[in-house]
Amino acid sequence: MKRLYISVLMSVMVAIAAMAQQKREFRGAWIQCVNGQFQGMATDAMQRTLAYQLDELQKDGANAIIFQVRPECDALYESRLEPWSRFLTGVQGRPPYPYWDPLKWMVDECHKRGMELHAWINPYRAKTKGTTELATTHVAIKHPERVFRYDGQYIMNPGLAENREYICDVVADIVRRYDIDGLHIDDYFYPYPAAGETIPDENLFRRNSNGIGNIADWRRYNVNLFMKQMHDTIASIKPWVKFGVSPFGIYRNKSVDPNGSNTRGLQNYDDLYADVLLWVNNGWVDYCVPQIYWQIGHPTADYETLIGWWSRNASARPLFIGEDVERTVKFPDTKKPGIHQMPAKMSLHAKHPNVGGTVLWYAKAAVDNIGNYGTMLRNVYWKTPALQPLMPFIDHKAPKKVRKLKPVWTSDGYLLFWTAPKGHGWQNEAARYVIYRFNKKEKTDISNPSKIVAITSDTFYKLPYNNGKSDYVYVVTALDRLQNESKEKKVKVKL
Repeated sequence: MKRLYISVLMSVMVAIAAMAQQKREFRGAWIQCVNGQFQGMATDAMQRTLAYQLDELQKDGANAIIFQVRPECDALYESRLEPWSRFLTGVQGRPPYPYWDPLKWMVDECHKRGMELHAWINPYRAKTKGTTELATTHVAIKHPERVFRYDGQYIMNPGLAENREYICDVVADIVRRYDIDGLHIDDYFYPYPAAGETIPDENLFRRNSNGIGNIADWRRYNVNLFMKQMHDTIASIKPWVKFGVSPFGIYRNKSVDPNGSNTRGLQNYDDLYADVLLWVNNGWVDYCVPQIYWQIGHPTADYETLIGWWSRNASARPLFIGEDVERTVKFPDTKKPGIHQMPAKMSLHAKHPNVGGTVLWYAKAAVDNIGNYGTMLRNVYWKTPALQPLMPFIDHKAPKKVRKLKPVWTSDGYLLFWTAPKGHGWQNEAARYVIYRFNKKEKTDISNPSKIVAITSDTFYKLPYNNGKSDYVYVVTALDRLQNESKEKKVKVKL
């Protein structure tokens, strides 16, 4: 029965995915630490675990990893501002042994595999419920007046300008010292409402309302100030580093706002004081990944309703969808109950042209291949390579063509060599290269991603030499930091 199920699932998915593969698509996965999956793990064991996850995700077609490096004002990287995370070593403030820097290691390993690395921080959360002891260097110990307690957590008060400055200093330190491709924050702004709990900021509001008469509007104002400051901080240091946000999946319900979605759940705007559409429309974020974790047919937060709403309302910046892998494979397709919902959800992605990618919650679920999810990514939906979506609002100019493209016999075999194009500054320099292969009589159409054989930062590529009797045309293009693509350079090769 299980084999029959997988066979039916495969055939349905292949049929749905017969649509043209996208050449540009964000294919991400979150790797979180706050669930304790790495806590107290020895350095070599954690590196083996992460390397395995990256290898499997690369086979699945992923091109971006969002790696959690700051879950509670702590660090999974070498920081002079915040203590080492207990989610790494088991004790907050204790350095890893043998010593290593997980963020630097992940940047190197992702780039080696042609993936982007986005460093994921939780901006305001200073202590999770499960943490019982904070290091003496922790901000909540050094400045207890700048945090408040709520539902077993400590939250950095968003109403304090010094907290905005502090968080932006932390981000600036990461952006300056690490070759990250993105800086990512999730859905924790003001805390999620908890029964019987009140946010203790009435006195601060009365003292420092900035002329705002309503405390809810004041809280949104505080978060808005932070989001713009964060964006400007990143852009002032490395303009090519993308600033992304992953908000809760409902902006507002139609019952309180006629422009809201036809849902009945918790709301970003009203409950978390997060005006996501303002950030998107003002260009304060570079991409948005709403967490649409529910199933198609959910009674209060239907997936189909929400993906359509976000596509219509949040397209001023690139829009990617946060997918819950486990819930997707747990629920049957509403029209084909013999299979789960992955095909239907992927079909909805294709239906909405403003949806430019997917981020998987979470990486391990795809790596473990639950419900055959990973297999279907690598064999169907993410089968061909994909470049990152364009972000012309940051940079739209492509680098020049590669130079001196030629095949050369070496002691290591038959290699294709080229020289980087001339260019000065991050907007004009080549950072990676795309290699395409075509049969002799084929049109060299570089819009076809099935012709991509490699995306690399090297200036060479090992050719698959056979007997020297088959003619091919190889094309090489250059990509800059934002993956604007140059014009093509061709060479004929016998393999």
